[in-house]
Amino acid sequence: MKHTLIFGHKIPDTDSVCSAITLSNLKNELNENSRPYILGEINRETEFVLNYFSVDAPKLLSNVRLQVKDLNYDKIRPFKPNLPVFYAYHYMNQNKLRTLPVVDDDNKLIGIITMKDIAMSLIDIDQKTLATSFDNIINTLNARTIMKFDELIDGEIVVAAFYSETLRNNNIINSSSIVIVGDRYDIVELAIEKKAKLIIITGDLNIPEKLINFAEENKVNLIISPYKTYYTAKNISLSKYVSDIMVKTYIVKFYEDDYLEECREEIETSRHSKFPIITKDNKYLGILSRRHLLNPSKKQVILVDHNEYAQSADGLDEAEIIEVVDHHKIGDISTSLPINFRNIPVGSTNTIIYYMYKENNINIDKKNAGLMISGILSDTLMLKSPTTTQKDKTAVEELSKIINLNVYEYCMDMFKAGTSLSGKTVEEVYYQDFKRFDVDSKKIGVSQVFTLSIDDIMNQKSDYIKFIDSAASSRGYYLNIMAVTDIINEGSYIFYTSEKEKLVKHIFELEEVYQGVYLPKCVSRKKQIVPSIINAVHHI
Repeated sequence: MKHTLIFGHKIPDTDSVCSAITLSNLKNELNENSRPYILGEINRETEFVLNYFSVDAPKLLSNVRLQVKDLNYDKIRPFKPNLPVFYAYHYMNQNKLRTLPVVDDDNKLIGIITMKDIAMSLIDIDQKTLATSFDNIINTLNARTIMKFDELIDGEIVVAAFYSETLRNNNIINSSSIVIVGDRYDIVELAIEKKAKLIIITGDLNIPEKLINFAEENKVNLIISPYKTYYTAKNISLSKYVSDIMVKTYIVKFYEDDYLEECREEIETSRHSKFPIITKDNKYLGILSRRHLLNPSKKQVILVDHNEYAQSADGLDEAEIIEVVDHHKIGDISTSLPINFRNIPVGSTNTIIYYMYKENNINIDKKNAGLMISGILSDTLMLKSPTTTQKDKTAVEELSKIINLNVYEYCMDMFKAGTSLSGKTVEEVYYQDFKRFDVDSKKIGVSQVFTLSIDDIMNQKSDYIKFIDSAASSRGYYLNIMAVTDIINEGSYIFYTSEKEKLVKHIFELEEVYQGVYLPKCVSRKKQIVPSIINAVHHI
């Protein structure tokens, strides 16, 4: 069953990860099948939260580009290689199929058979010999078993049109013969005497008891076909194994995880029109044709905690956005159809989701309550951020009752886990909470680092400045800013692209600017830093 993909922005923080999980749970409670995902590795704070409430991290999603598995391909029932070609022909004819997959007992693709293969087998392949199972012959000819001694029948087909003496004198019948005969009982007797591999009596005729006994004595397989001799002789070749005529090599096939754009040219230019779809371990899934490319079934996605292409999953333009739940400024996300777009100026996306649970009368269990309160406390810096609203405070109050949580102690433990820079490189610290914004066609990068000890950054100040300058130059950013936010003192130290010192002075309306300048009461990237940057860049 297909499901909706719910995910936050590319560099996951606690609010975005917890939002994806809690909203997915809400959707599933409302019988809307969904799963949460992350677009990058979770940070230490989020890891602490998930471990604290015993919740598994969502699966990592690399992109939402169209894949072969997104297509509404045909779920054609596969055939087994030991079945008769006769069965394959009639199944294909009844279901108007031209290609049939062949799989082994583990459902792994081992070949394909087409109507052309069947037709060519009746023309090109030697019709004198036959090697198949006794049951395949019975099923193909709709025959009755009189005597059965062998599971496998391997021999040369003889249509007994000669006199018995001619057959005897020329040794036409032997122990490897598959004899097709009508009521010529003298020939039947001769075939039994020669211990033929199989005797097929045509026309649904009865056999004298003495010949049946004679066949039993000589261990000769004996069956009766309801069809006349001509039809029996013409159709017995269709009792061959499907594996005898199927295509085994150079099969044009696609894996379910293949990206459509990478397969499209081969599909459209191939001389074939049908293509098997398989899993990574060669398990058969279905058959793809060119018509399936016309209206592909796009991945349905819900965005949480963001609504800008630059911050979202790669290939988002190939997906169908069905909903957005966010608390940031409205970005550049666009859709071809109306969607649910819930954008509320509160401190956390989880605050919005909390009220969505209330609206739908869905009970909030302890795990989801823990995730929601963590997302709110993280994004509002323990309700101290200027983005904090009364709705955030009410949500925290109500959620803390569900899990009986000491908010201050838990929050400090969460921040302590999240702000630890131990073992991290300058690059890892810089990008652990980094967002890109496009302002007047200029790329702006804003990193926010939360800390309980500013000395951890100041001790490597020159390294951070050098990295910020290098990142701006190598990745084409007009301006890079790193805001190191002191949670306890509720202010931020600003580091920036060195050559943009005048711009930074203008952004923050400072009389004096230098690397690491301290901005008291500046803790919100969304409400304080980014709006100031946008306003300043607009007026350059």
